[in-house]
Amino acid sequence: MLELPTADDIAAAVERLKGHVRRTPTIAPGAGAFRTEPSVDLVLKLESLQHAGSFKARGSFNSALATPLPAAGLIAASGGNHGIAVAHVARALGVPAEIFVPAISAPVKIERIRQRGATVHVIDGVYDDAQRACDLRQSETGAFSIHPFDATLTLAGQATVGVELTEQAPALDTVIVAVGGGGLAAGLALSVPADVRIICVEPESSQCLRAALDSGQRTLVDVGGVAADSLGARTIGDLAFRVLEGRVESVLVGDDAIMEARQLLWDEVGVAAETGGATALAALTSGAFVPSSESALGVIVCGSNTDPSDLSS
Repeated sequence: MLELPTADDIAAAVERLKGHVRRTPTIAPGAGAFRTEPSVDLVLKLESLQHAGSFKARGSFNSALATPLPAAGLIAASGGNHGIAVAHVARALGVPAEIFVPAISAPVKIERIRQRGATVHVIDGVYDDAQRACDLRQSETGAFSIHPFDATLTLAGQATVGVELTEQAPALDTVIVAVGGGGLAAGLALSVPADVRIICVEPESSQCLRAALDSGQRTLVDVGGVAADSLGARTIGDLAFRVLEGRVESVLVGDDAIMEARQLLWDEVGVAAETGGATALAALTSGAFVPSSESALGVIVCGSNTDPSDLSS
């Protein structure tokens, strides 16, 4: 069985990542922003400004820096963001990388992987199909595989988001986060105070966490929709489910709400986010989650790997 990260593992990740990842900023968009009541104290944590355009750089660097790397370098499967992060890490550390992505991945993400020098393999199907192809190739080459969410070192790296957020906004009582495989949400659950509510947001068309919470066990789901390239895991990670079950609240949002939240991020605060990066905010702007008055609320904007040309000015 995979081991959950301990507090010591997370503290080690904080130290290991110094000089390798950005301490991403929080911004306060102002009273009444994003359709909240004026009494709600809202902050956005802009992991969209992280190296490689998402929080994935944290888990990828933590994994690679904690492990002697073989000559074959790094290998990973990804819907896009994790692949960009692993390619970024490989280039920074001077090792090769191979990335397997599903055909549904956004072209802009595939190109950003290539721009960082990695070899890209596009696999028919969804993320799970890319992971199977990646596992087969890893068995042939011996490259070090970095899983995007279901690995102890990955999870400990993602938990550093919660460490930073707690330092930046210690009064928070609620955090909203998008869920794909669950690594970021589980990292937050392991690193923010136990009395902070965690609202996990999934697209209606890709809801592996909701399915697992409803059935009491990890289960396969169909995936699709506008955020499938980043939130399209067919099953929640084993580590993530063990952390999240009984700890979090689940909210679903539609594709239209995600697209509207993405546009509102641009209109109100000038932040260009991908669809997955705007999904957490969509719970707030659509009314799928309504915070209590006087709430101190944090929203994770988790990714920016997008073509912003479709954002209206």
